[in-house]
Amino acid sequence: MTRVKLLVTCLIDTVYPQVGFSTVALLERLGVTVDVPPNQTCCGQPAFNSGSWDDARAMARHLIDVFGDDDVPVVVPSGSCGDMVIHQAPHLLKDDSQYGPRAAALAARTYELTQFIVDVLGVTDVGARSGDRLTYHPACHGLRGLGVARQPLALLERVEGPPRCPLPEAETCCGFGGLFAVKLSEVSGSLLDRKIANIEASGADTLVATDVSCLMHIAGGLHRKGSAVKVKHLAEVLAEGRSQ
Repeated sequence: MTRVKLLVTCLIDTVYPQVGFSTVALLERLGVTVDVPPNQTCCGQPAFNSGSWDDARAMARHLIDVFGDDDVPVVVPSGSCGDMVIHQAPHLLKDDSQYGPRAAALAARTYELTQFIVDVLGVTDVGARSGDRLTYHPACHGLRGLGVARQPLALLERVEGPPRCPLPEAETCCGFGGLFAVKLSEVSGSLLDRKIANIEASGADTLVATDVSCLMHIAGGLHRKGSAVKVKHLAEVLAEGRSQ
């Protein structure tokens, strides 16, 4: 039986715990044993993005210690945190004789959730169904940082239910960008307004993405506008099994 370790991420742990539960339920339905290391904390991405690289290094070292040096795959339901572990932590620690090689080894066995399901397990039909008209927003870090493009779409294509709704300008940023939304709030807000207009134009009932940071940002904009469109992490949609 396949075994993985789940990197829960801060926002899932504190704001969207249902995404974590859906991720575990989905993986277990696919025959995967899921371990959740209890001492995990932040991957260090906010500190890295703000230029506090010493703090980011400390968090990366802690993450490496928590997830160990075995060969068990690490699964992350977030492209942004996945990019931090896979690309940025090894760069931060490249001159660290102890942690540099360990960071590279951890990066080599870390996968964004849809990468793991499609590319490692070889599964596209997870037995999911949805009564909603779904549209998909490809989050920037997953799409551009990890090259995750076909995997989420392949999984969504096999979800039983109404046809998918194409999202105009799908690959345009939603405007969150972590601290970008705070430091450049007017630019962020302009991007969000454009994204929401496109979501509503798609005719979808629910917007799906693979990063809760984008979903949190978009959900706030939709709520302020009084929109009926819902947001869900892809794991939540895939965990909704077909009736027997």
